[in-house]
Amino acid sequence: MKSTDYIKDWLEENLSTKRYSHSIGCAECAKKLAKIYNQDEEKAYLAGLIHDSAKNLEDSKLYEIITNDIKTGYSETELKNPKTYHAIVGAFFAEKVFEIDDNQIISAVRFHTLGKTSMTTFEKIIYLADKIEPNERDEKYSKKIYKILEQNKGTIGLDLAILKCTKETIKSLIKRQLYICPETIAVYNNLIIKVGDLLDKDD
Repeated sequence: MKSTDYIKDWLEENLSTKRYSHSIGCAECAKKLAKIYNQDEEKAYLAGLIHDSAKNLEDSKLYEIITNDIKTGYSETELKNPKTYHAIVGAFFAEKVFEIDDNQIISAVRFHTLGKTSMTTFEKIIYLADKIEPNERDEKYSKKIYKILEQNKGTIGLDLAILKCTKETIKSLIKRQLYICPETIAVYNNLIIKVGDLLDKDD
């Protein structure tokens, strides 16, 4: 695996200033959450750091990498919304560019955007860290998510927080008239059945 210094230098060179700041914030937030939920803090930091490594590539370039170099491990519906491309390529970069062979990290990067119905605690942490990191995300929104986590301990809190995030994502996609991947709907439906009755209706 490449050193953390190498990875940071690579990210700083290949991401915009704002995206790099977001990546650092996500890494620090992921480490903080990992400590709370008894996950590996250094692995969480690393996953948070690299989760958006492909974010600043053009959609056409991302599509080219997916279809020519990756070829498998994604659904055709994911390709209908370019917003999802960077997660697929980011997992690819984790292995090919940063030489990471830890499946836990690779999977967390792969699913940090859409999520999935069977996310592990580690994957949930990276998913949430991306949404609530302190450097570039809206502070008011992040406080709402942290409040959910504080009031609902353990994995229930994580599930409720992800449900809240998923609801906001769906609303945003509808407002912008963008394609909603079935995977996003599946995550929402799964969590509504699982913990929906525990979520404050104002959330």
